[in-house]
This record gives sequence, C-alpha cells and structure tokens, in this order.
Amino acid sequence: MRRTNRWIQTGLLVAAFALAGCSPAANAAPPAAVTVTKIEGSDLKLLTLTAEAAKRLDIQTQEVTRAPDGTGTVVPYAAILYDLEGNTWVYTNPQGLDFVRAAVKVDRIEGDAAFLAEGPPVGTKVATVGVSEFHGVEAGVGGGH
Repeated sequence: MRRTNRWIQTGLLVAAFALAGCSPAANAAPPAAVTVTKIEGSDLKLLTLTAEAAKRLDIQTQEVTRAPDGTGTVVPYAAILYDLEGNTWVYTNPQGLDFVRAAVKVDRIEGDAAFLAEGPPVGTKVATVGVSEFHGVEAGVGGGH
C-alpha cells in the first residue's frame, strides 16, 4: 500500500509542475524591450526603448556639432551606420528613449569624427552606442518588436 501511495504522490507532484508550466503567466512572452512604430509617409520607424533596455544596452548619445571650419556638421564616427546598399545613417534621439533613423551624407572621416555634408541640424542628439542594435530591431532581427 505504501508503494501505491508513493506513486500516487509522485504522479500528483509531476502533474502539478506540468500544470504550473502551462499557466498563462508561465507562457506569457516577456514585455518587449522596444516598441517599433511605422512613421506614416516614410519607410522609417520610431523605436521606443524601455528604461531597462536602454540601461542594458548602455545607450549613449551626443549632439551634432558645427564643423570647426563652418562647413557642415560633425558627429562621432560611432554614430554612423552603413546599410547593405552603402547608404549612411544615424539614429536621432528626438526625446526620451525614442530613436529615429536619419539619412546623412558623410563628407570625410577624421579620427573618431565624421564630418557631414548633409544630416540632422546642430544640437540634434544622435546615438553613439546601440546603433547596430537599433538597425537590427528595425530590420526585424531578433524579434525585439
């Protein structure tokens, strides 16, 4: 009789663990680290990170500055993204944890600085860390949206 009770108890424990694993809370997907919203009238998307995602990725930004010679603007080279077609982009940070890809035309690279012939105006914040992750999310790599 003891053996039968032990098998019943073991069976009940296994069933309890199996049912616990099937609960909606256990199977619920974790909240998205980034929300991706298509910007109407363009091929661009607004990426909005959670505070935790921004911290985990160590997201950093710097402002676009005027070139010392007054011709064009300057961003850190780390802000520049080259896509598969060779186009150049930066991710601007219009507010909070929002980021939007913006086209730039690189005039020249000097050390860690990218001198732009065209791009966002002076004072615009651009991402300098996390750029490749933004591009991956926007392209749909990794399921972050």
